[in-house]
Amino acid sequence: MEEKLFRIGEVAAFFGVSVKAMRIYEKMEIIKPVKVDEKTGYRYYNAGHMKQLDALLELKYFGFSLAEIQELLEGGPEKYMEALVHKKAAWQDKITDAQFRIENIGDAIEKLANSKPATKMHELTEEEQALLLSRLASLESFPSQMPNELSQILWL
Repeated sequence: MEEKLFRIGEVAAFFGVSVKAMRIYEKMEIIKPVKVDEKTGYRYYNAGHMKQLDALLELKYFGFSLAEIQELLEGGPEKYMEALVHKKAAWQDKITDAQFRIENIGDAIEKLANSKPATKMHELTEEEQALLLSRLASLESFPSQMPNELSQILWL
């Protein structure tokens, strides 16, 4: 029984990728056609290529670059597993960072909602001016607290 071959356009359409992308994968030697017709230039792929392309698209979805994918497909299962574990950790770090930023935005929203209208220094009483200046002066002694304290002063 002869192996069923698929033209590049059929494979591209089935997977929702462009023919140009398929040619890039070929150029990078990630997915090479099983046959290229010398007369027409048509490229043909078999069922094994379908599995490779499916794996490639999954890895792209996970955030791997084509260069990383090329290395992974050449390596063994251990390298593949290690790369997946590292990528998962990297995405977890991004989630943690995003959650931290979301919390900071929430804090900023709360401060804005609870803040008084901005006042100019000359509109403050002498006591309020002295309090602000003393807080600013004390920050020189505690540089690690400066961003938080400055933020609180600015939001008064």
